[in-house]
Amino acid sequence: MTMQTEEMLDIPLERINSDTLRKMIEEFVTREWSEPGESVYTLDEKVGQVLHQLQNNRARIVYDLISETWNVVPCR
Repeated sequence: MTMQTEEMLDIPLERINSDTLRKMIEEFVTREWSEPGESVYTLDEKVGQVLHQLQNNRARIVYDLISETWNVVPCR
């Protein structure tokens, strides 16, 4: 894990079990992905889109040491 700031750590995908990663992404999309009206995308499609962004370094998973929570954030 590499230190981003004193409070945030990047969590490399290869260090996360594939089942755990899937559950993390499912939790992320159900908490963060809101669509007006009926959903255009299924849960599997949303998970696939986030996973694709993570695998292509367009997003990353970070752990906040202060709040002891994780999140998916865009790469800069």
